[in-house]
Amino acid sequence: MSDKNIMESFENSAKTMRGDNTTFGGKLTNEASNDPNTHTDIHNRIQVDYDIIEGSPSMKEVHKWQREHIKKDDQSKEGYPLNVIIDPAMREMYKVVHDAGMTNVFDRFSQQQPIQCKFCIEGLSCQLCANGPCRINDKVPRGTCGVDAHTMVARNFVYRHVTIGTSANIFHCEQAARTLKAAGEHPGSGLKIRDSEKLKKYANMAGLDTSESIQKLAVHFAQWVMDDIHLPYYEPSKTVEAFAPTKRKELWKELELFPGGGYSEIAYAQTRCMTNFNSDPVEFLLNSVRLGVANEYQGLFLLDIIQEILMGTQEITEKHQNMGLLKENMVNIVTNGHMPLLAHVAIDMASTKEWQAKAKEAGADGIQILGHVCEGQQLMNYEGTHNQSGYGGQEGEWLSQEYLLATGVVDMFMFDYNCTVPTMPLFAKRFGTKLLSTHPVIKLQGTETLDFIPEKMEEQAAKALDMAIETFKKRKSEKRKTYIPPYKSNCTVGFSTESVRNALGGSFDPLIEQITNGNIRGIATIVGCTTARFGQGGSNIFKITKGLIKNNILVLSGGCTSSVMEYTGLTDPKAAEECGDGLKAVCKKLGIPPVLSYGACVDIGKMTHTAKELADALNIDTNKLPLVIGAPEYLEQKAVADACTAVALGWLVHVAPVPSITGSDVVVKTLTETTETLGLGKVVVELDAEKTIQIYVDHIEKKRKELGLSSFA
Repeated sequence: MSDKNIMESFENSAKTMRGDNTTFGGKLTNEASNDPNTHTDIHNRIQVDYDIIEGSPSMKEVHKWQREHIKKDDQSKEGYPLNVIIDPAMREMYKVVHDAGMTNVFDRFSQQQPIQCKFCIEGLSCQLCANGPCRINDKVPRGTCGVDAHTMVARNFVYRHVTIGTSANIFHCEQAARTLKAAGEHPGSGLKIRDSEKLKKYANMAGLDTSESIQKLAVHFAQWVMDDIHLPYYEPSKTVEAFAPTKRKELWKELELFPGGGYSEIAYAQTRCMTNFNSDPVEFLLNSVRLGVANEYQGLFLLDIIQEILMGTQEITEKHQNMGLLKENMVNIVTNGHMPLLAHVAIDMASTKEWQAKAKEAGADGIQILGHVCEGQQLMNYEGTHNQSGYGGQEGEWLSQEYLLATGVVDMFMFDYNCTVPTMPLFAKRFGTKLLSTHPVIKLQGTETLDFIPEKMEEQAAKALDMAIETFKKRKSEKRKTYIPPYKSNCTVGFSTESVRNALGGSFDPLIEQITNGNIRGIATIVGCTTARFGQGGSNIFKITKGLIKNNILVLSGGCTSSVMEYTGLTDPKAAEECGDGLKAVCKKLGIPPVLSYGACVDIGKMTHTAKELADALNIDTNKLPLVIGAPEYLEQKAVADACTAVALGWLVHVAPVPSITGSDVVVKTLTETTETLGLGKVVVELDAEKTIQIYVDHIEKKRKELGLSSFA
């Protein structure tokens, strides 16, 4: 059979499966591709007009508008998306991109609405075997294999969300451990061990010999972490044993939720998700909680610890955020993702006179590296990076990256795993940005990828800086039009378990006193992503946070939510004026904002650490704390895995939009009720901001009452 016949056979068979005479793949044009090589005329075809932007208001006027805007409750389909975008820089650049007819995240969301599948939304669609795809409804209550709605929904929850999210966080931790090991073994790699005392502390908790040299200890601790990640699922995790709360460990063992090695746990869970394996929906959900434990202690918690050892523990400081930090005559490098492992070496190098001189030889005023999404939040918080002269600040949330390139002044956009959208090659080609992947786990069409070799990070960072300077030279020689939105926010950042405790004089007693006397009713973590949905786009996060601080609830933020807090002014100590009287007094006394930015979404591991220390100081289990976990605009799989971590630790978890579980009342009841009866946490789903605020307040008051603390006066 010839190659032509083989292709015809494939196409004819596909048509038979579809039940019509065509296939969608045959209809695709170059316009539908993200491969920049198929868009040869993009510069001529896409005409950008920066003159449509009206005069930019001051940040004071922006903050006033943001507060009036969310009062109107107009974040609906009418006027979308400008009625949900509250980042002033993104608003301006959206207009530019939209008017030019370029694909972009908010327009794509609108285009998807008529065709989004209600079966997928409820978790009632399965594509695991060739008898499918199967969809379940009241008239067809089982898939072809016989699976019912409850098992299908629970299995999708584990397979499509929890295993992938857990895998991503554990993968991140392993890359950080590889880097720490390289720092100990290869002094010429460009890597540093900036917090040796933290290394000693956690190596001691792991049972390692802390009397050896820092270099050897780094190698042994890193290897200990990686060995635990690679344990079989049936051998108890040493990291969980070393770092998890004692009372929680006892409960997890009793419920058979104490995990083994993370990678093996993921493989075991995915194997159970195969067709005709497990059909018990509750078993699937408990398996998710078990993965949540591994997600925390072999993922989030340890990757945070290791990155702080390498980049310096967080410290409370004043920094800046948003697109106004870009500079027309600077070599502007934006680093995006979640693993700032190469980026921090590049910042070290960009801060030297040698590299600043190279940039000036190319006609620039200098070179600066700015962070974006969660990577930016980490770089802004770590003591070893944010004090470097080559560091320029933090740019924004994941929704803004296409619009960021549309400024025309981003010379390099380097990225590692997670949250780099597939359309970036098109924007890079149109606006002259060099794209560079710094880890082979993520590859975009038509872009260059560096292998991740921690032992050669100095060499790789130099290559990246050289590329950026060459791109700047090309930008200047072509005399392209550019526009930089003038907005930048002042924000207080750098909060973590250690920095908060140090600010309180070395003990959490002053914070506990304020919680006990009722000035602070409790704590809410507002974490995770932003979404393009109606009523969201940062608006939901902002509304909820405003309501919480008004009710004297201290807020911790992490992830793209931190960007929302920053560009709305809630991480500025001046926001104390927007709090209830009790929290206002505390914030003014300490000179802190009512929202404490812990940094990235992966820095949730630091929040759980803070909660553990508060529970230890009170001599209670973690589920007794007046605490709520909120992900008001969750986006993807890691957020679901993190929610399972919170359930494992006994906390109320609020998520919005609605996750794909509503197709089964058994799954909904298990996650919202049954888990709490086992001593675990539970999930709450609510879209309305005002109702969400009341849920948080009621839960915190319930926990205060259980602890014998004062109720509302």
